[in-house]
Amino acid sequence: MEKNKYYVIAYYCFTSIADPALEVKRHKEFFKDRDFTARIYISTEGINAQMSGLAAHAEEYIAWMRSDPRFSKIDFKIHLHHENVFPRVTVKLRDQLVALDVPVDASESDGHLEPEEWNSMLESRDEDTLLIDVRNDYEWEIGHFEGAELPKLATFREFPEYAKRLKEEKDPKKTKVMMYCTGGIRCELYSVLLKKEGFEQVYQLQGGVIGYGLKKKTDHWKGKLFVFDDRLAVPIDDEKDVELISTCAHCDEPSDVYYNCANMDCNELFLCCPVCAERLKGCCCTECLSVPAPRLRVYQKVERPKPFRRVHVGCGCA
Repeated sequence: MEKNKYYVIAYYCFTSIADPALEVKRHKEFFKDRDFTARIYISTEGINAQMSGLAAHAEEYIAWMRSDPRFSKIDFKIHLHHENVFPRVTVKLRDQLVALDVPVDASESDGHLEPEEWNSMLESRDEDTLLIDVRNDYEWEIGHFEGAELPKLATFREFPEYAKRLKEEKDPKKTKVMMYCTGGIRCELYSVLLKKEGFEQVYQLQGGVIGYGLKKKTDHWKGKLFVFDDRLAVPIDDEKDVELISTCAHCDEPSDVYYNCANMDCNELFLCCPVCAERLKGCCCTECLSVPAPRLRVYQKVERPKPFRRVHVGCGCA
């Protein structure tokens, strides 16, 4: 293990947590004297976590979690990086791990396909097989599976209604539904919702796109993977060249670089090439550029901005 290597870790675990507030406290205490950054949500349903830490400290965390019977079977998805990828340690209570506003029992989830099985089904799919990407449109834009459809949802809370509409458009007894997301957690719940609407053949990619890439399966994936940390756009397999499929929002030049609009009242996340970013001073459009100066963050010319670390007015630091 190299001295200054960091682990970037993603995982989720549906399990009963009787006292989630205590679990938040335990996690904060663990991180207190270790080199970590994180974004972790804990509820009575379980844990959803993304984090990064010095390799030795990350190994300690994994061992600490696996020593607890509730978390002993967690699938930790790990990438190496040269630094931490979140601005701070954030551990919060949540009512729901995935915002749906309807009760869903994750223990009813099944139909998990390993990457090899997923590829086989993709290669043999017919007109009765529906491949859906249950991520945001800006995640889809930089990378997705060939032939996948993106449901038009403003928020993930709309998925239950989407499932009802899909039942009217497709024969639920005849249609095979394949679904995927970044790490797998959304599919665990969405698959249950589809089954409740009568879909009998529902399959999900085990470990999500992250797990697919870690197992060196990139056959049917195009572009990069969007991640909610400083890296933003990453290849799903570090050992393979990546086809750039996304373009600048202004000029259609190839780009996989994200910016948050410098207009603080907008803050839209958008793709932009370096030329347009400088021309518009980090704004998503000319209208946002024309607002009074106090509402604009200072534009910084950097190769890879870190949109989730917002620069405040009058401050030139991230």
